[in-house]
Amino acid sequence: MTRARVAPVLAVATALAVAGCGGGPKYVSVSGVVTVDNQPYKNAVVSFQPVAGKDGLAPGRGSSGLTDEKGRFTLVTDEGVTGAVVGKHRVRIQTQRAAGEVFFDPSVGTPDNAGPGGGKKGQVDPIPVEWYSDKAVKEFEVPPGGTDRADFAITSVHAGQKK
Repeated sequence: MTRARVAPVLAVATALAVAGCGGGPKYVSVSGVVTVDNQPYKNAVVSFQPVAGKDGLAPGRGSSGLTDEKGRFTLVTDEGVTGAVVGKHRVRIQTQRAAGEVFFDPSVGTPDNAGPGGGKKGQVDPIPVEWYSDKAVKEFEVPPGGTDRADFAITSVHAGQKK
């Protein structure tokens, strides 16, 4: 083949290859608000992990975001891609912890089993453990067009307790 004939063939082949590969998973913009006891919740880590398909493979990377003072978050992957992959996700939400900060579940006790107020100083995370444990089963379906309504209303572990 002559050089004049090779260039157009390579250009077409390259275009078809790029169009055919689909460019990987599709990420769309996802944002929302986290409230705890009907109040915006600051410093909650919201993470979305895509649920594996029938083939057992995850359709893309997980995404996470941190809530601001109005409880708003925007999801971003660990590679810096804004959004989340389209489809069903397992959702986990927990309070961001500073280094050395101790939180505990009041139904279990403090980390050293000394009971509330004894031993290590800690505080009760207002977000219940069922929102962030390995057994968490909260899910969210990310629509093909993305959403700004990935809102989560959480009832705290303190709700209903007398103050």
